[in-house]
Amino acid sequence: MNKKKVDLQKNKFASSRSSKQKLKKSKRTESSKRWISRQLNDPYVSEAQKRGYRSRSAFKLLQINEKFNLFKSGMVIIDLGCAPGGWLQVITDIINKNKKGQLIGIDLLDTDILPNVEILKGDINDENILSQINKILNGKKVNGVVSDMAADTTGHRPTDHLRTTMLLESAIDIAKDFLDEDGFFLGKCFKGGAEASVLETLNKSFKVVKHVKPDASRKESCGVICAGNAL
Repeated sequence: MNKKKVDLQKNKFASSRSSKQKLKKSKRTESSKRWISRQLNDPYVSEAQKRGYRSRSAFKLLQINEKFNLFKSGMVIIDLGCAPGGWLQVITDIINKNKKGQLIGIDLLDTDILPNVEILKGDINDENILSQINKILNGKKVNGVVSDMAADTTGHRPTDHLRTTMLLESAIDIAKDFLDEDGFFLGKCFKGGAEASVLETLNKSFKVVKHVKPDASRKESCGVICAGNAL
């Protein structure tokens, strides 16, 4: 093969790579634009900033609590997937209002510290994390386990559904390990095929199981399952 043909092939491959890179960059740019537009036009985002909440999801939990009156002063709560800490802020404000409660937050990501909150960094399925929870609780059972965990989306809905359901099942396992008999559980869940097995598990463990979608939840977001024996 002569040098001219080799150079042409190199240019062809380079051009192909360049086109793919531009396409990926274009997709990322469009996605970023949509995200920025959504944030700027979301009243819960601006209200969260005004009130000092770390995330708009704080309002989702506030609305759930308004409906079910879950959190009370002095309670012991575990928050799974707690970063950046919006739910932690809501919970600690309530459970530490009159008498001191106890709140443990767990996430793979870094979470800035909050007063009266124990924050653990790690995987909720990691034995080391479970050991740390046991050490903090020192034999106590908890009043509630809450989880706002959802898998990173791939754009393929069945895959996203399955991955989020797996996280929900892990959260339920922790709830069964640490909840007292009158405790409650909150977990993020897609409505769909895999939800049936999750609901079956929850119905065996709790007297009341409800699927709720607060006004603060975005249209495309998962709903929340609320389960307990004293709801």
